[in-house]
Amino acid sequence: MAVGAQHRRGPFKVGDRVQVTDERRRVHTLTLKEGGEFHTHVGVLFHDQLLGQPEGSVIENSEGVRYQALRPLLKDFVLSMPRGATVVYPKDAGQIVTMGDIYPGARVVEAGIGSGALTISLLRAVGDTGLVHSFERREEFADIARGNIAAMFGEVPPSFRLSLGDFQERVVEEHEPGSVDRLVLDMLSPWECLDAVATVLAPGGVWVNYVATVTQLSRVIEAIRSDGRFTEPEAFETMVRGWHVEGLAVRPDHRMVAHTGFLMTTRRLADGAVGIPGSRRVKDVTFPAEDVSAWTADHDPEAWTAEGLGERGLSAKKLRRSARDAVAMGRAAGADLPDAGSGSEVNGTHATQPED
Repeated sequence: MAVGAQHRRGPFKVGDRVQVTDERRRVHTLTLKEGGEFHTHVGVLFHDQLLGQPEGSVIENSEGVRYQALRPLLKDFVLSMPRGATVVYPKDAGQIVTMGDIYPGARVVEAGIGSGALTISLLRAVGDTGLVHSFERREEFADIARGNIAAMFGEVPPSFRLSLGDFQERVVEEHEPGSVDRLVLDMLSPWECLDAVATVLAPGGVWVNYVATVTQLSRVIEAIRSDGRFTEPEAFETMVRGWHVEGLAVRPDHRMVAHTGFLMTTRRLADGAVGIPGSRRVKDVTFPAEDVSAWTADHDPEAWTAEGLGERGLSAKKLRRSARDAVAMGRAAGADLPDAGSGSEVNGTHATQPED
């Protein structure tokens, strides 16, 4: 049985995460345990009432309040799990898997791991015989992601590998030239990784960048064009708008998650190949020096910080707490995880290693 499948089917059992929804559509997520209790101001729901019951059951708490019980879907899990960095939303993760052509058995490298939301989607796509090798600089983020991944699958998947340190330095040490099928970067300055990406990515391999701002998008695309080892980049974003459907009142929802990030894809050319440029030439126009400096090498690299790009900072205390919560959640699902802050890396054992 594929890793994680046993946590997605069959009757509820100890360690399962269950989403219970009451009659007012309020949703709560529980990790089932023997003798466990879920308390609200309208009574107590006993975990033992759910253990052994089929998914989709409707039960009552001590005060007669009805709850429907279902396992959280991937989209539910990633939006409610402990987090440090902002998660990659399901709408973007789905595009990355599809537009990046992530397939079963693929060897995928990812940096940085954030809270592990995208990593879960990548692991599902490559299956047990593939490889997702994640690089992360910050130990707290690595702890959070590892706990979330273990909680989702019930264990650390054999196809998962985690390395702490600088991506540019470590990826060329741990992967042979041309041995990586797909590469996904979610970082502030992906243009700094051009040489490392070009070294490890196989000819025809896909490179996906996820960035938050147009300045990042512009700079990485222009850097790729100037480099010459990749195809003409493609850039896009995804917006999903929900709809309210109730009788004759059918209309778009008042709220939507609009911009979350930009996606850019390009492919590695064969060594020595000369790429075909885009169909349109950039017009020869003059820009003010201060505008040009915003996306050229003349710009102060220290300005490319999370704060400088409008991202909110995270306190060390909050990161430590999220790491502890994620590790505890993974252990409750049955995974054997090291303590948060141990600096441990993960090296998966693959049932079938793809040939180099």
